[in-house]
Amino acid sequence: MKDALEKSILNCNVTDPNKILPIRYGWARQHYKTGVANNWVPEEVSMQKDVEMWKNPHALTEDERRVILWNMGFFSTAESLTANNIVLIIYKHITNPECRQYLLRQAYEEAVHTDTFIYCCDSLGLDSEKVYNMYADIASIKKKDAYVVEMTSSLLDAHFTTQSAEGVQRFVHDLIGYYLIMEGIFFYAGFVMMLSLLRQSKMVGVGEQFQFILRDESVHLAFGADLVNTIVQENPTVWTEQFKKTITENIVHAVELEYEYAQDCLPRGILGLNANTIKTYLEYIADRRLKSIHLETVYGSNNPFPWMSEIIDLRKEKNFFEMRVTEYQTGRLTWE
Repeated sequence: MKDALEKSILNCNVTDPNKILPIRYGWARQHYKTGVANNWVPEEVSMQKDVEMWKNPHALTEDERRVILWNMGFFSTAESLTANNIVLIIYKHITNPECRQYLLRQAYEEAVHTDTFIYCCDSLGLDSEKVYNMYADIASIKKKDAYVVEMTSSLLDAHFTTQSAEGVQRFVHDLIGYYLIMEGIFFYAGFVMMLSLLRQSKMVGVGEQFQFILRDESVHLAFGADLVNTIVQENPTVWTEQFKKTITENIVHAVELEYEYAQDCLPRGILGLNANTIKTYLEYIADRRLKSIHLETVYGSNNPFPWMSEIIDLRKEKNFFEMRVTEYQTGRLTWE
C-alpha cells in the first residue's frame, strides 16, 4: 500500500483521486470543516428593513445608493466567474482528494454567494438586467473582470497540462490570480464600503450577507495561500526570482485597478470613506497577500479600518459587530 506521504497536489499517480484516506494535507481538511461550520443561506437574513429603506427616497443619499448598486453589480458576476473557474479549470488539475473535497465545498459557497445577489435584487426590486450588465457597462468593473480572465487565459486551453515545470508555474500564477487577486483584493473595497453602511445601521440585511460572504472569503484566501505554498514546496524550481517579481507586479496592478473602482464608487466620499483612504487599505491588504505566499511587502501602509481587520482575522463564526453565533443546527444560524 502506498504511503500518504507519496501523495502530491499535482500530477499524482500513486493514489486514487477518489480515495481521500489517508489524508496528507491536514490544512485542506480543516478548511473544509471550517466551511461546513460556517454554513448559511441568504434567506436566513431578513430584508424587510432594507426594502423599507430602499423605497424611502430620504433614507439613503444618491451616493449611498450608488455604492450599493456598484457593489451588487460587481459581486453578482464576479462570484459566478470564480465558481466557473473552480469547477471548469482548477478542479481538473488538482489530483489530491482532500483538496478536491474543499474545492467542491468552495464551489457550493460561490453558488450561495451568487444566490445572495439574486435574493437581494428580488427583495429590493432592482433592475436585474442593469445590475448584471454592470460588468460590461462600468469601465472599472470591466477592467477588473478582464484582468482576471487575462491572467487565467492559458488554463482555458484544452491542451494545457501541469506535467512540465512551465505548466506548474503557469498554474501557480493563475491560482494567485484567482485567490489572492480576485478574492483577496478585488472584493475588499466592496467589503469595506458595504460593511461601513452596516455599521451605520443602513441596509442591514444586505450588510449581514456581505459579512457572511467575507467570512467565507477569508477561508477561501487561507486555502488558496496554503495551496500555492504547498505546490511551490513540492515544485521549488518554479519559484524563480523573475516569477516572484511577476507575481508582485500583478498584485500591484490589481491594487491600481481596485483603486480605480473605488474612485468610481465613491466620487465624493461618504460614511467617513473616500477613495484615497480605501487605497491605503488596499495597500495594507496587498502586503498581507504578499506575505501569505512568502513574498516581500511593497507598501508598508497601516490599516485605516481596524474594525475590518478584526472581522478578517476571525477564525470562528462569531463577534461580527457585537453579534454572536450561539447555535448552528441543520444549516441555520441563530444570533443573539
